[in-house]
Amino acid sequence: MLDNPQLQYVTDSKGNVASVLVPWALWEKIEPKVLNLLRVDPEPQELTQALAPLKNFDDLMKCWDFKYAYNPSVTCPHCGASAADWRNDPNQSFVLTNANIGGLLVFHCRSCGTTIRQKHFRDHMAVEHSTPKK
Repeated sequence: MLDNPQLQYVTDSKGNVASVLVPWALWEKIEPKVLNLLRVDPEPQELTQALAPLKNFDDLMKCWDFKYAYNPSVTCPHCGASAADWRNDPNQSFVLTNANIGGLLVFHCRSCGTTIRQKHFRDHMAVEHSTPKK
């Protein structure tokens, strides 16, 4: 399987094949045959809180050395959805999709689909967002 010179296999750290890169000429030939497999469901899947970002969030909290206390409030700049503490919000308005010990927290707004990035720096936090085009 892994010996075809036209294909490039991308593996994870354990050597498991994660994806395959195919040359454009080959893709043009196989694309019509796989189009039905590539169709996206019109209804978005319900986003649930994954454990990995929560572990990374916990790691960030253990290493927190910024000049201000962590504030768990999240507000969507696009639709105005808000939670005083995203961790204990009964509506679960926001899902943490990424976190790292460098201070980056990425949330998904369940109301409008906006991605909210909280970038924690030594002495302040900056917020950026991206709203999906409908």
